[in-house]
Amino acid sequence: MSLLKAKVINIEASDNVHIIEFDFYGTTLSMMGLELCDGLVDGSQVDLQIKATYVAIGKKIDKDISYSNQIESKIINITESKLLTSIELETNNTIIESIITKKSSQRMGLKVGNKVVALIKASELSIAKVYDV
Repeated sequence: MSLLKAKVINIEASDNVHIIEFDFYGTTLSMMGLELCDGLVDGSQVDLQIKATYVAIGKKIDKDISYSNQIESKIINITESKLLTSIELETNNTIIESIITKKSSQRMGLKVGNKVVALIKASELSIAKVYDV
């Protein structure tokens, strides 16, 4: 599980659905949810959490894709097992872990030092903690 420190910059609601936008070191991240956390308002400081299996890796991609969250990152560690590859990404002094299939990692030719994009759907991002404003 990866944690990202961010700040709420916008909250929109329609029916029971909320779209919350965050500032993560100048990158806007979006989260889709059904309920708001207690005390969450514009300006709230939060810890966002992402499961490693929810983080896709993009390399040489066109930015016109449906993933709301695209975080420019650098690969700092790769650990391969028989079927899966765990990839540690670094961005803004934050570590994001991704777990993808070994075949995908090999097909993409991923190596430590590569610049990639961490791709996270808005529905896969969640709030772990809301700090008092």
